[in-house]
Amino acid sequence: MLYRIAEPADWQQAQQTGFFASTDLAAEGFIHSSEHHQILETAGRYYAGRTDLVLLEWDEAALATAQVRVVREWVASRQQHFAHVFGPVPLAAVRRTWVFAPDANGVFQLPPGLGEQ
Repeated sequence: MLYRIAEPADWQQAQQTGFFASTDLAAEGFIHSSEHHQILETAGRYYAGRTDLVLLEWDEAALATAQVRVVREWVASRQQHFAHVFGPVPLAAVRRTWVFAPDANGVFQLPPGLGEQ
């Protein structure tokens, strides 16, 4: 599974069009996504203070079936490979969603049911 911390407007648009796309797809040619172990670091680094986010879980096999290419590319600033999704994500590939906000101390936690893997 892959994960995307999404802007509410992007998620709302996806529900209307049947495909998730975001500004990074238009600007960079791919949608940034994370592996399970990268979610919290990404949230803390790029979304501190945000309380209006949605966490999306994408089925990588469903992306492949829809012919949406996923490439793991090295990101030097994070010293890790990240999955880049080269195309809009069909809603059929979205397995679960969660409201994603930090706790009272401003720290993001994985949603119930997602837990450590």
